[in-house]
Amino acid sequence: MKPPDSDHPAAGWTRRKLLAAAAGGVVGAGSLGSLAAAGPAEEEKTGERPAAPAPAPAPAPPAGPRPKITAVSWCFHGLERGAKPEEAIEALGEMGFEGVELILCDRKDVEEYWTDAKVSELRKRLEHWKLAVPQFVVFWPVLKGLVSPDAEERKQALDGFEAGCAIAVKLGAPVMNFVAPWARELKGPGGYLPRHYDLASAKPGEKFRIEIAPELDWDGVWATFVESVEACLERAKAHGLKLSIEHHTHCLVPEAASFLRLWDAVQDPALGYNLDTGWTLLGREHPAVAIHKVKRHLLNVHARDIDGLMRSFVHVGEGVMDFKAVAETLKAVGYRGAISLEQDKYPGDMKATCKRYLAILKEHLG
Repeated sequence: MKPPDSDHPAAGWTRRKLLAAAAGGVVGAGSLGSLAAAGPAEEEKTGERPAAPAPAPAPAPPAGPRPKITAVSWCFHGLERGAKPEEAIEALGEMGFEGVELILCDRKDVEEYWTDAKVSELRKRLEHWKLAVPQFVVFWPVLKGLVSPDAEERKQALDGFEAGCAIAVKLGAPVMNFVAPWARELKGPGGYLPRHYDLASAKPGEKFRIEIAPELDWDGVWATFVESVEACLERAKAHGLKLSIEHHTHCLVPEAASFLRLWDAVQDPALGYNLDTGWTLLGREHPAVAIHKVKRHLLNVHARDIDGLMRSFVHVGEGVMDFKAVAETLKAVGYRGAISLEQDKYPGDMKATCKRYLAILKEHLG
């Protein structure tokens, strides 16, 4: 083989050296000659190949305010029909929270509680305390027909969702939210399947069981879910709203990767993810890692603590949740939405828990 011309810019370089330099991003038009001149001489002096330049630093997150420190109203009330958020609004406002999420618990509450007069009254309370409503939530009894094989049941669920959209607009909430449903063909020992995730005191021979109907067609259920989400988005966008989907155990979106599959099927920028730190860790996924997975789709965050066995949502400050890592990761990815305390209404001093959460988040968010 003819030796390379000594005047050629690659003279003295082997193919392996050239490929290595190219892989390091250092060989390009106009730079090859200078590298050829300097590289071999340096190698002759030291016996080592010159180090590749350090990679460019990652871009800084966009400037702006930190995430808003908020809470859900059901820290202070149940999730039954007729639940009222007034106590929560007053308590959270007095403590200095920046927002509160409100919820439609039952379809009958649309006429019985969420009247125009009541919404107007709540708006005045919210404005008095300078509380934003980051999203309006629709609880599962309103939407339980969302993946039903019966078209009329699905329509009723969609009508319930749209009724929630109308309330959200009146409250000034920019986002609608619901927890992803589960396949109707799955049943646990209680009404709310996501809560069936352990046997705390299993008896000898007892097995963890979920009843699976023989007619379950998972692909069909998923296709119906995608279609229903698209229908919800159509209604939400007609009201100028976005939609966040939340994950719980056994649901059609149990974790971050499942949401990404849903987004790939829908591909609508109005669809986003509501990450719950407690349900994420209960599913053995670290919340900070999940945030990185869904960062460009993250619309809202629910924060709660969890015990060391990762199955009981204890009061904030009593568990193992790394709120520092959650806060730092949210800042690192440029998230500027709400991070809402969702401390289920368990026995204990809820105001003390809320104050503890407020202090923890202020410390870590800066």
